[in-house]
Amino acid sequence: MVRIVLDANQFVSALLKPGSNPHAIMQLVREENVVLLVSEAICDEILRVLTYPKIRKRLNRSEEYLADFVQKLRSVAIVTPGAVTLDPLSSDPDNTKYLACAVEGKADFIISGDHHLKELKSFRGIRIVDPAAFLAVMEENSLNPSRAGRAGTD
Repeated sequence: MVRIVLDANQFVSALLKPGSNPHAIMQLVREENVVLLVSEAICDEILRVLTYPKIRKRLNRSEEYLADFVQKLRSVAIVTPGAVTLDPLSSDPDNTKYLACAVEGKADFIISGDHHLKELKSFRGIRIVDPAAFLAVMEENSLNPSRAGRAGTD
């Protein structure tokens, strides 16, 4: 099964924009069509971003609700142990946590809209794509089941 890491903004977009590409990816997670990988550092960032006053106001949710959301993510995802350490990404050291989680969890994709990550295109064989590109790969693979597994790695 395809293993993915999402950056924190993808979770925010999924919550704020029903019907968006990040929302569709979260639906794939809920339906167990992909395996979501997270780390404690990623969960901490998701909660931090969700509780920004501007975001929280748009979501119209309590801090308890948002903390519960992140806890539910932990229950549907594989939480990587955080044992892999990498040299900080020079263009944005804060994004290194996504690379480390992906390497440790043997991810097929990192899904991000962040240009610092996307400009890498791949990292140690892990494709870095935006949500639309990921969904296109998934659609292609559903039409051609022989390519399932390590989707789009050729």
